[in-house]
Amino acid sequence: MRLFGLQKLTLLDYPERIACTVFTGGCNLRCPFCHNGSLALGDSKDEISEEEFFSFLESRAGRLDGVCISGGEPTLQPDLADFVRKIKALGFSVKLDTNGTRPEVISSLICEGLLDYIAMDIKNSPTKYAETAGVKAFDYSPIAESIKIISESGVAHEFRTTVTAELHDAKDIREICKNLHQDAKYYLQAYRDEGEILEKGLSTPTEEQISALLLAAREFLPYAEKR
Repeated sequence: MRLFGLQKLTLLDYPERIACTVFTGGCNLRCPFCHNGSLALGDSKDEISEEEFFSFLESRAGRLDGVCISGGEPTLQPDLADFVRKIKALGFSVKLDTNGTRPEVISSLICEGLLDYIAMDIKNSPTKYAETAGVKAFDYSPIAESIKIISESGVAHEFRTTVTAELHDAKDIREICKNLHQDAKYYLQAYRDEGEILEKGLSTPTEEQISALLLAAREFLPYAEKR
């Protein structure tokens, strides 16, 4: 595993868990609003070894409940399953953050019972996915497949969309939400120009814009929230 950073304590990344977050390097998308640019590009200077990570984890037995595996995009790592097995063997629950582009990996992890929580980012409506994900001629079908797999998995999960003033409107949010189960946990997150943003020029939606997007989401998902 290429591990590009470790947040030793988080009360936010893993719902209802005291956890740490470990970041993998590399991503197959180039979302212009990404705030983890060095992780996406795979050139972080903060790479740590698995030995260092598991030494830390063993020292936190009984003090941490879970591990959030984020990125970058963790499902690109060929040894992800082995990594998760080692974490589970130490008694920790595991949350996976994913962009949903590799449904076969998500399905395999679920079938083996390796995941306790899944958070999938849905970048935008299908027609605007390529622009929002920064990938030309983007194939949306893996995204649709991952949504279905996760929704039917029986594993606790959430879907979320980071929204910008320029790339997202109420029509887009409706298109996203109508493809989710009406009881799905769905969150809107406002883009912030902070961190290592891949491309400058996008802006944070106003409170009025976020409220309008949330109303659009709730036409299909009554439990949608902003985060």
